[in-house]
Amino acid sequence: MPSAPRPLAPSYQQRSWTLPTGAAVRRGTVEDAARVLRGRRITALTGAGISTDSGIPDYRSPESPQRNPMTYQQFVGDEAFRRHYWARNHVGWQHMRRTEPNAGHRALAELEARGILRGLITQNVDLLHEEAGNRRVIDLHGRHDRVICLSCSRVTSRARLAERLTALNPHFLETVLGDLTVAEVEVAPDADAVVEQTAGFRPAPCEFCGGILKPDIVYFGESVPRQRVLRAWAMVDDAEALLVAGTSLTVMSGLRFVRHAAKEGKPIVIVNRGETRGDPLATLKVEAGVSESLTALTRLLAG
Repeated sequence: MPSAPRPLAPSYQQRSWTLPTGAAVRRGTVEDAARVLRGRRITALTGAGISTDSGIPDYRSPESPQRNPMTYQQFVGDEAFRRHYWARNHVGWQHMRRTEPNAGHRALAELEARGILRGLITQNVDLLHEEAGNRRVIDLHGRHDRVICLSCSRVTSRARLAERLTALNPHFLETVLGDLTVAEVEVAPDADAVVEQTAGFRPAPCEFCGGILKPDIVYFGESVPRQRVLRAWAMVDDAEALLVAGTSLTVMSGLRFVRHAAKEGKPIVIVNRGETRGDPLATLKVEAGVSESLTALTRLLAG
């Protein structure tokens, strides 16, 4: 167990950050990464970059459009904002539910099946790791397939909510999309689609108490549940090395695990295109695409 107390559930929020002047980033190849990780129990930490090859864009890659992620305060404090959000989410859900795991997801599932990967912490809400076959997964920021009532705390399926929203808003999808298909609409990692015609949309209240429904996702400004954080700490502590893939580590909810692994002297390999907030702490940084890198890494470690 860790030697010092640590914060349990810091807010999921973005922090401004630039690579410290003079910080040495130790770059290498996939073969170098395999040499660092071989023979060690590994825990993985993943972010939106691992899902881009499945058609789910990320927030912060150099090619990503500028986005302003929703905050918890906006969602709970503004009825008009909730209506706008659920209208966009109703479109985005149609896309998210059809996405499939890519080679990067499958590579991590193979590492787990072979006993090399002991567990996986993901900042994503898309469930593609589970669909690929990973079983020891902590969905740090929640899951897009569930909604929770802010009054009675009942959790229900997003698929059921989709049926209710369609019944309340017949022809909405056809009207908003026009000649476009769902696949042609820009969708954010939390299924918030970029559509503008939302003024007449009718959100659905909780079926049980009439309260406000919210996706079972941790928003910016909201805290990750305590027990989920404790499980993630234990997963990092159980590992002998940390593999980070497809995340810039801009939010503290993920970066804290990299900092902890570094403090404990555990090797850290980061696979990501572009700078990450954890680069100065990494034993090795592989600056390359996530899917191809993880596929090659798995072949080397499992061979």
